[in-house]
Amino acid sequence: MLIALIARDKDGALDTRKANREAHLAYLDATGVVEQAGPLMNDQDQMIGSLIILDVKDMAAAQDWADNDPYAKAGLFQGVDLIPWKRVIER
Repeated sequence: MLIALIARDKDGALDTRKANREAHLAYLDATGVVEQAGPLMNDQDQMIGSLIILDVKDMAAAQDWADNDPYAKAGLFQGVDLIPWKRVIER
């Protein structure tokens, strides 16, 4: 099951993002369920959130993954949405 995780950072949390980035990237690599990932950007080219496509067995697994992301544990996000996603175009 593909799940789009869309997370928005709290205002003024760029330092929290930077301080936890290495742990977050290691988590993405170690878990083996991330299909695609990258930061959301504002018009000043600053990171303001995350978009991650997870390939997991169900929504509970997606929630568990999201809860254990080092960014989430650091309190970076003001909100996280988990939305079932259907791949239509693949390159």
